[in-house]
Amino acid sequence: MAIKKLFASMGVGGASVETVLAEPNVLPGGVVHGEIRIEGGSVAQQVQGLSVGLQARVEVETADGERREDIAFHGQPLGGAFELAPGAAHTVPFSLPIPWETPVTTVLGQPLAGVRVGVTTQLDIARAIDSTDLDPIAVHPLPAQQALLDAFGSLGFRFKSADLEKGRIHGTRQQLPFYQEIEFSAPGRYRGLKEVELSFVADGQTMDVVLEMDKRPGVFSSGSDAYRCFQVDLAHFQQTDWTAYLNHWLAEVGGQRKWF
Repeated sequence: MAIKKLFASMGVGGASVETVLAEPNVLPGGVVHGEIRIEGGSVAQQVQGLSVGLQARVEVETADGERREDIAFHGQPLGGAFELAPGAAHTVPFSLPIPWETPVTTVLGQPLAGVRVGVTTQLDIARAIDSTDLDPIAVHPLPAQQALLDAFGSLGFRFKSADLEKGRIHGTRQQLPFYQEIEFSAPGRYRGLKEVELSFVADGQTMDVVLEMDKRPGVFSSGSDAYRCFQVDLAHFQQTDWTAYLNHWLAEVGGQRKWF
């Protein structure tokens, strides 16, 4: 028995955890429902706690370049301490709210490469390695976000990449320790514009939209960045022609090269 307990403390013969999501597709501000299935190992173990949360793979800038880091956010405890008997089975249902700022991982049914968000489950067991489980979720754009993405497509912008970056966007309602950038290549009609990076920072009523525009260099000038930030009412976004609205700003910045 002593040897079995030692193995259990090393993660061998210990409890197993499986998380089953009722529906992996969700919108920011929505709820993910599921259940956690816990099965006891070969020996009794003291469970100190059970929790679920969200985890994202985020790019972190360092003095040596960039590295990727898994950042847990929006955790939710599901229960206190209990003893897990050998071979015992427990099922714990849960409902996990998804923060409004959660980055989108899927656009028009296609997953965004480089953007990973999932539900993480943690079973804390005394004197043992924490037993964890990670289940990816597909976060789809809010209707207001989709309207802006569609507007970029209508203007001829081509999706280039998307990533999550650790840090803050100044002047926004951001609460999470990271933000998302969706990058587009500019069409030829915006001759002075190379790329545009789009970020959304939403709450339950309003969304900050941040545009970082990479301007092409001219004959006598180097390239530079231009920033624009505006707010969108999530309940009344359909009252605006977003294609025309974005075109006005983008043409102002990139409609022609600044030769002098």
